Amino acid sequence: MQVALAPRVLQWARERASLTQDELARKVGVKPERVQDWEQTGRLPFGQAQKLAKATYTPFGQLYLAAPPEDRLPIPDFRTVGNAEVPRPSPHLIDVLDDTLQRQDWFRDYLRTDGEEPLAFVGSMDIAMPIARAAERVRAVVAFDVAARANARTWEEALTLQIDRIEAIGVLVMRSGIVRSNTHRPLSVDEFRGFALADAMAPVIFLNGRDALAAQMFTLAHELVHVFVGASGVSNLDRTYALDRAEERFCNRVAAELLVPEAELRAVWPEAEGKQDRLAWLVQRFKVSSLVVLRRLNDLGLISSNAFDRLYREEIARFRAIAEARRSGGDFYRTQRTRSGRRFARALIASTLEGRTAYRDALRLLGISKTGTFHEFARQLGFAA
Repeated sequence: MQVALAPRVLQWARERASLTQDELARKVGVKPERVQDWEQTGRLPFGQAQKLAKATYTPFGQLYLAAPPEDRLPIPDFRTVGNAEVPRPSPHLIDVLDDTLQRQDWFRDYLRTDGEEPLAFVGSMDIAMPIARAAERVRAVVAFDVAARANARTWEEALTLQIDRIEAIGVLVMRSGIVRSNTHRPLSVDEFRGFALADAMAPVIFLNGRDALAAQMFTLAHELVHVFVGASGVSNLDRTYALDRAEERFCNRVAAELLVPEAELRAVWPEAEGKQDRLAWLVQRFKVSSLVVLRRLNDLGLISSNAFDRLYREEIARFRAIAEARRSGGDFYRTQRTRSGRRFARALIASTLEGRTAYRDALRLLGISKTGTFHEFARQLGFAA
């Protein structure tokens, strides 16, 4: 059966998925000339339309629209590429954001049912606040000190420690490098590094797990400041800097001060200058990534902008190479805990085992397809079998 669709909509579906006509043709099993014909006439077999929708991650019903819909994120979009705004969010980002919003909605209702009170620190800061005072306000609620990271053996351990501390104050933290459990849908660091969903009851921070672990630490701090400001948004920092956005600049500056306080860095800088590898010495001293140290040195004029650009590129390439080498394999349940967030997962599992949440809803929210997997995940999190 042939269907008649709007050619512009078919082209939109392909382009939003960042596919060429040749790439789409391979995905749906036809010759490129066939895809070209579809986008000129709008006529194609019903079965091929279904395959096209699946290949482009497009809801099938949207293919029947008379004109392409406008892809807009439901929260402020602070992403930039160079000095230009990113024109169109990918279906990967849209789906990850939609999944996270559904989890937030569930958790908010869960807390309200249990009689929990709103979190006083959400929305407690204004971007006009002095940076040092803002950082101190955050530290008064959650530990962000050098000593807290001193005993961490790896960046993963240091990041997990900080995430646990943030979850302990009521903020959900979720981290993934793919859409749901689909390894064929990797998230792009070039598109976004993280986002914050500010909410008085159930604030959420999402970190792009494809990013270098050392870079994720800065994004975590940046998005936490978003929560304190009470401003949701999607971020894509360029070397930990944001352009032309007052909220983003404030969150960046406070995040940098949280991780490497200016007074402490200036105090040890004379000693660092006498070291053969100043950067390595400062990293060891502050127990943060070299990326954050470079950012602070540049902020304070202790290194030139040219030196910052060169060293930052070298460090991010090194971190990403390490991340790629470690990306294969891994423990499924540990990864699942990271993707959903430990606090959210425990609440959802408890609610399901108590009969308050249906299994089908729990499986959907966790991205798990089998009840057996659900029960093993519950066991891994300490629930009785």
